[in-house]
Amino acid sequence: MLGVTRGASVPRSTMVEVTVTPQSSLADRAVQVVVRGLAPSQLVTLRAWLTDEHGERFQARAFYRADEAGEVDAGRHAALGGNYAGVWPMGLFWFLQPDTLFRRLVKRDVAGSPFLVHLEVFDGLCLVTGPQDEPLAACTAERWYVGPGVQRVPIREGRVRGALLLPPGPGPFPAVIDLFGGAGGLIEFRAGLLASRGFAVLALAFFAYEDLPRTLTQLDLEYFEEAANLLLRHPKVRGPGLGVIGVSKGAEVALAMATFLPQVVATVWINGTAFLHGNSLIYKGLRIPPIPYHTERMLFTELGAMDNSAIFADPRDPACSASAIPVEKIQGKVLFVVGEADRSFNSKLFAQLATARMRQDGYRLLSYPGAGHLIEPPGSPLCSVSSLRGSPRPVVWGGEPQPHAKAQEHSWQEIVQFLELHLGPVASIKL
Repeated sequence: MLGVTRGASVPRSTMVEVTVTPQSSLADRAVQVVVRGLAPSQLVTLRAWLTDEHGERFQARAFYRADEAGEVDAGRHAALGGNYAGVWPMGLFWFLQPDTLFRRLVKRDVAGSPFLVHLEVFDGLCLVTGPQDEPLAACTAERWYVGPGVQRVPIREGRVRGALLLPPGPGPFPAVIDLFGGAGGLIEFRAGLLASRGFAVLALAFFAYEDLPRTLTQLDLEYFEEAANLLLRHPKVRGPGLGVIGVSKGAEVALAMATFLPQVVATVWINGTAFLHGNSLIYKGLRIPPIPYHTERMLFTELGAMDNSAIFADPRDPACSASAIPVEKIQGKVLFVVGEADRSFNSKLFAQLATARMRQDGYRLLSYPGAGHLIEPPGSPLCSVSSLRGSPRPVVWGGEPQPHAKAQEHSWQEIVQFLELHLGPVASIKL
């Protein structure tokens, strides 16, 4: 059969079994994948796949050779090839790829259902999988974005729109506002995972959601101030300060919040800028003008995606100084998370320019070679290029799969520890 090379046959008396332990887990937690009952040195293909809420399928496969006991343990044994090679205990989850180009794996309904990840074991080298290919064994893992008892409360108060994710129990809990970027809308998967770590998290929309503006024309910081005050008034929230986490345009907003809002005492900036770009910022009579995008400099890749890394003016140009966020005013702490292979913009340069103006004890900088723009919790496969709301073509984000996966694992633990350090201890939820 095309695409399949059979390995050593399995004795008929042997029952092959594949297990994931634990079978149900939070999406940012590690699991153990083990295959038992194989013939010694048998060559097998391990395949993982899931279908997202839009019906798109994502899958990964890796080739392994069983040990003398007839076992494959992804935590101990090296994959010989496939979507990755080497010892990657979570490789089948971290290296999932879409069957359809330019799709990004994002959990939408975080509270209602998990991702169901199907794991299958095939005899030999299975390069493609058809309906006629019967696995030797199969199982299903549940990957949740909220832990047991996490409550989701839609927020529609004053101008503020979003969703509040609350840990179980009476609280009070340390509070975090969670912001995404140019995709707009409401994205909650990171908020759900942080709530499962013991934080009260407001996933905050700021355009392209419900009755908010359809496009981002300007950043009205009073909207974000209203959201911060709303969160701090909640009876289950422990003040007096809160944290903010943002990626891309959300990181730009987060840095502005840290600069002007005294309520913000801990900020996580992931691959953002330190200047206003494309949209002005207004706040109580203050206006910071934007640096215009040089969209004529965009490049198209061989697959037709847009590489926007050249559309930003050099922020070191004196003409850009009026658009700088005055980060020297920040009183809280900032954690900068940089992917050095970010193809959306030069986030490392923006982080360096920001930290050069800040107190030395006011920030930490984590910089990851090979990591791309979309640094997310470790349950998220690398998305190096994807379609984006409002963009006429898919957008290049950058990153290489293996260093990006390591960056996500390391930075997530650092982010959680940073928020705990500056907002106070939490009680995490077990799953």
